[in-house]
Parts: sequence; structure tokens; C-alpha cells
Amino acid sequence: MKHNYFLNIVLIALTLPITVAAKTAAGEQRHTISLEQAIQLAQQNDPWLHGNQLKQRAVEQSSVAANTLPDPKVSIGMMNLPTDGWDFAQEGMTQFKVGVSQMFGRGDSLAIKSNQLKLSATQFPLQRQDREAKLQSNVTQLWLDAYLAQRTIALIKQDRVLFEQIAEVAKASYSSVVGKTRQQDVVRAQLELIQLEDRLTVEQQKLETAIAQLNEWLHIYDASNLAAAYDFDNQTSILTVSGELPRLELAYAQLLKPANYSRNELAKLLINHPVNRAIDVKQQVSEQTIALNKQQYQPQWGVNASYGYREDMPSGMSRADLFSVGVTFDLPLFTENKQDKQVAAAIAESEAVKTDKLLMVKQMISAVEKELKLLNRLSDRQALYATQLLKQAHYQAEAALTAYTSDDGDFAEVVRARIAELNARIAALKIDVDALKAVSRINYLLTQATQPAAAQSHSLGAN
Repeated sequence: MKHNYFLNIVLIALTLPITVAAKTAAGEQRHTISLEQAIQLAQQNDPWLHGNQLKQRAVEQSSVAANTLPDPKVSIGMMNLPTDGWDFAQEGMTQFKVGVSQMFGRGDSLAIKSNQLKLSATQFPLQRQDREAKLQSNVTQLWLDAYLAQRTIALIKQDRVLFEQIAEVAKASYSSVVGKTRQQDVVRAQLELIQLEDRLTVEQQKLETAIAQLNEWLHIYDASNLAAAYDFDNQTSILTVSGELPRLELAYAQLLKPANYSRNELAKLLINHPVNRAIDVKQQVSEQTIALNKQQYQPQWGVNASYGYREDMPSGMSRADLFSVGVTFDLPLFTENKQDKQVAAAIAESEAVKTDKLLMVKQMISAVEKELKLLNRLSDRQALYATQLLKQAHYQAEAALTAYTSDDGDFAEVVRARIAELNARIAALKIDVDALKAVSRINYLLTQATQPAAAQSHSLGAN
């Protein structure tokens, strides 16, 4: 009778959590967000993207202003007034003079500066592409963290109900005269319940932390209504994530297979990453800086003209007004410590940018290979858990329970087997999540720039 009662309790406990979970999921459906929705919201509500567009517009406007001559200068004055009477008509040299002067750019410096700013503006679309790809990866990591914690909590709660029932049966058996349960079995059952409660608290902490971090990216932003963006109290908090793992496809999977893998082919892909394309643009801008500094060897020209009005003589005889015109220019003769050094500095800076791109590609190759190694090992572990570990853990738990109910097993072994099965299921879940995280990180590294063809053509020489 004791054995049948124990088996019935276990069967009820195994089916109870499924019903509770279904009701919970149905009740919270309106608060659930999928990974695709989270990514879309994060990219739509990122103030950084809007600010980047404004910065691009500012640089583009500056490029127009840079190719414009400086404003002409106008001078107005009284010249050669006699100090003994301040009479405007007393001396022939006295005149009212109006002049205007205009300076021109040094060589082609205005056009070069304008072109430099236009090139610099092409970095911003690339920066936004990188930001969107990085957002997708970061949000995916946080969403998967929340999913892992949420599903782990569900698994622990499911087993906690079972352990509660086991603890009650152990108490009843210990109190019974015919029961074989020992006091240490009751204590062991209570200890496992306490440890499960602690694990629940830890996982709840992880879930709340992931959700809090995820909410940062889901904050509603409207550039036309900043007051609403700053109204943090009315922003809706996400309570739960979807209950199923999303499918994430590995980008360029054929190229990354061991049989087809080539570092040179991978480098070609990485060179077209928005970050590296932005370095190409930076390289072009630095080359324009060299050209701009070379214009310092050219003289800067200016023209000036003035008109001097003179009063008639005291006798009534008229005096001719005076007109003057002239050209000014400087002579860059002493260039050793100025122009030469400025050009040398610009060349060194341009060469340094080339090393930045090489360093970035090397880092990205290393990062991709690290993630591929991790993904391969995770795949091996997935296969091991799916074909052997989960089944063996379940069989061991069932065998321990059967042996105990047949008076041929130990209560502690039943508990250990159940904990081992729970740990195996949680480990299998974490492996699945870690594999998706690795795929997400690889996909970010393999993001391809979609820069307009005209801007892309400038960067081909930097490859």
C-alpha cells in the first residue's frame, strides 16, 4: 500500500507543474515579447541613431561652407586730417577713404577641405549600420539570458513540486511504524527543498537583471516628442520573454565549414564590415589632410581696392578723388619647421590609420575563430545530451524510484537521481542558449556594409 501511494503522489506531482505553467503563460501572454520584436523595438527607439544622422547633416552642411571664400573686409576712415584746424578742405592729402579687401584660399585648400568633409560624412551611414548590427547582437544576448533564466525557473518549479511531495511522503513513512524511512532521509528531503528555493532565487535575480537591461533598449524614443521620452514612469516594462527558442541561422555557413574554411576568404568578408569600411573612409580623410597640408606651400593671395574722396580747395578749385588697387600675398619661404613638419605629421597619421584596419581585421578573425570553436564544442555537447545524457539521467531517476518503492533502494539515491536529472535538463538548456549566443556574435562579426556604390568606390584602394 505504501508503494502504490508513493507512486500515485509522484505521478500527480509530475503532471501538476505542466498545468500551472500553461495557466501562467496564458495569463501573461499580453506581456510577452519575442526576440524579433525586441530587436525591432531597439533599433527603432535608439536615440544614438537619430543623433548620428544629425551629426552627418552637420558635417555635410560644413562641407558646403568650407568651399566658400571668406567674407570680404570693408574699411572706412578719415585720412590725413590737419591737427591745427581739423578742416577737411585745408590740405590736399586729406580724404575720406572707403576700401574693400578679399582674401582667397591657399592653392586648392578650400576645395580639398570641402571634399574632406564630404568624405568624412560617409562614415556616418556605416556607423549606423554597425550600431544596428551591434544592437541586434546585444539585444539577442540579453533576450537569451532572460529566456534561460525564465525556463530554468520553470524547470526548478516543476521539480520543486515533486520534491515537496517526496518530502511529505518521507515524513509520512518516517512517522509510520511500518515505514523504512530514516530521519536523515526526511532531513535530506528538506535540505533539497531549501537548496531548490535558493536556486530559484538566484535564477529570479538573473531574470530580473536581464529584463532590466533589456528594458534600456526598449525605451520608447520619439525625436518629435522628447518630453515623452523623458517620461520614464510611463514606459512599459517587459515582464516575460517568449517561451520558445528562436531559430538563428549562421551567416555564411558554407564558408565557415572546416572543409571550405580559409582565413583569406574570411578576411575579405570582414573587410566589408561597417567598422572596417569606416576605417577606409578615415584613411581617405587622412589622405585629404596630407593634400591640404601640402597647400601650405602655396602663397595666399588677396586683392584690395579703395576710393578716397577729397574736398575742393578753399579757393574753389576742385581736387581729384583717389582710387587705389593692390594685391597681397605671403611668401612661404621658411618651411622647414612648419609646412614640412605638418605634411610629415599628416603622412604619419595616414599610415597609422592603415595599421588600425589591419589590427581590426586580425581581432575579428580571432573572434570569429573563437566563436566557431565554441560553437563546434557546443554542438558536440548538444548531440551528447540529446542522444545519451538526458535519457540516462531520466532512466537513472526512474530506476532509483522503482528500487526505493520496491524496498530495494535508498531514499538518498532517489533524491540524487532527481537532482541529477534536473541539472542535466538545465545544462542542456544552457547549451542551446549558448549556441544561439555564439551564432549571434558570429553574425555580427560577419555583418556586411551596404554603403552606396559611389562612396564604396573610394575605399577600394584601401583594401
